[in-house]
Amino acid sequence: MTNEQKDNLFVLIKSLTKSEKRQFTLYVGRMGSNEDSKFLNLFQLLDKMSTYDEKIILKKGIVSKQQLSNLKAHLYKQILISLRMNPMHKNMRILIREQLDFATILYQKGLYKQSLKVLEKAKLLANKHEEKYVAYDIVELEKVIESQYITRSLSNRTETLIKEAENLRNQNNLATKLSNLSLQLYERLIKAGYAKSDHEFREITQFFYENLPKTENESLGFREKLWYFKAHVWYSFLIQDFLSSYRYASKWVEMFEESPAMIAIHPVFYLKGNNYLMESLALIKYPSKFKITLNQMVYWTEHEAFPKNDNLKALSFQFYFNNKLNVHFLEGSFEEGLILIPEIKKGIKDFINQIDPHHIMMFYYKIACMYFGAEDYENCIVFLDKIISNKRLKMREDLLCFSRVLNIFAHYEAGFDYHLENHLRETYKFLIKMNDLHEVQKAMIRFVKGLGDIYPHELKTAFKSLYKELKQYENDPYERRSFLYLDILSWLESKIKNIPISKIIKEKALSMNRKERSSISPLP
Repeated sequence: MTNEQKDNLFVLIKSLTKSEKRQFTLYVGRMGSNEDSKFLNLFQLLDKMSTYDEKIILKKGIVSKQQLSNLKAHLYKQILISLRMNPMHKNMRILIREQLDFATILYQKGLYKQSLKVLEKAKLLANKHEEKYVAYDIVELEKVIESQYITRSLSNRTETLIKEAENLRNQNNLATKLSNLSLQLYERLIKAGYAKSDHEFREITQFFYENLPKTENESLGFREKLWYFKAHVWYSFLIQDFLSSYRYASKWVEMFEESPAMIAIHPVFYLKGNNYLMESLALIKYPSKFKITLNQMVYWTEHEAFPKNDNLKALSFQFYFNNKLNVHFLEGSFEEGLILIPEIKKGIKDFINQIDPHHIMMFYYKIACMYFGAEDYENCIVFLDKIISNKRLKMREDLLCFSRVLNIFAHYEAGFDYHLENHLRETYKFLIKMNDLHEVQKAMIRFVKGLGDIYPHELKTAFKSLYKELKQYENDPYERRSFLYLDILSWLESKIKNIPISKIIKEKALSMNRKERSSISPLP
């Protein structure tokens, strides 16, 4: 990890656009005394540096070592104040909170009537845009002011405010419970992946229903429905009920399409909903709907009404290219998919501070799979090594396991026999340590381990035998997860028929498309 990534101030400065830097300079320069201020000098120095180096800062004599920490904190705060004033960063949440701040200032000056007028407008905006936490804060301030500023309709006003506060409190409590459940399920999926046994299935199901609050769907607002659908999406993924994850992700996206104004207000949730919908469609192998969803997401991200900021750029990059890779996996067009890799590598470099290490490694695993499908095994090994050799990595355990399994097969295909025994031993130990040594992995490792004793003319028979052994697990509720990460059955078919794996998957994709066209109702 480089210093430039570790220092928050340096990362913030490097994220600024030219117009944002110019605005900051103007903001500081509004008062003559600031023109030669230490924090402006520090800003200009850090802006010129390519990497963060504290020694250079101290050598310039801008500040002493003892004062540097405080100066950096002050500069960081001033940059944020400047950014907050930038119209580009004025979203609805900031505008509503700004009105609440104005009302608080008016209240502190004793201008109660003016404060109440500002609060009423802010409350209307907050309720309209589903910003119910700040709406509750607004009502609470209204109650404080009403207790000091007696209006002629005090009794009615009191009753109204109490009712509003109670409704908002109940809605916020429900949203909090649902968002807590959603986050806990997501954390489990990121750490451990899909349920691996009946015990895990029962444990997850019990946890889900014990923590799922009772709701009346007709009384739920947009925000509460959103968290309700999100929690169900994560639960469905965890228990590998991909049809359910499709249904709930569809409802998630449909909410936004039915209320397009919400896309601009909650763009992150819109993007994530589309991403999980496409992930579900990829898992149930429904390519035509997948492409429609991808095109719809691209349409909205390029729409002039869609907000523009660094976070959304990073997410749009991540979700677009992740799902473009999935299109090639679904269609078996691995060689065509290789053209995406330079763009993905550039995007990872550009958004290194916005994309977390887990999702970067997810990209590396998919790139490795793309190279494997294109029969470029050496490059496959290069990207798998980025995952395997990263000892500090915190990512989905089953992805770590299958990176090692795929690495064994890539070494076998590349003819790197002299490394194979060592990789087999390390992978076996790793799977035991992760408690992820299931029947499919055992069979695959046994097969590779026994390759040295198989004569060339016996290989096809051995491939057929392994295929028959693994095929029985294809629909097993827990063993089938192996095939979600590594299409070993298609690889074995390619070996048995002596044709490229891409051709096998293309044939399966064509068959799937024919089934889609002949089916009246492809999905429930």
